[in-house]
Amino acid sequence: MAREIAVGGPIALGSFLKLSGAAATGGEAKRLIQSGAVRVNGEVELRRGHDVLPGDLVQTGGEQYLATDRGAP
Repeated sequence: MAREIAVGGPIALGSFLKLSGAAATGGEAKRLIQSGAVRVNGEVELRRGHDVLPGDLVQTGGEQYLATDRGAP
């Protein structure tokens, strides 16, 4: 089951990995992405700046994270 991570709109994949706790630092997120260890909606994503949108499923390290809409402030 995927862990839900609330986002307020598009968020860069590297930032999403830090927000979700999948990566502790931006450098760690970059290494994960560049190694091909991150999938977005089932496809390997190699761009740290790729926009993760509400409804996207991010997978890495055997974990799944579902981006959900945080709603209006």
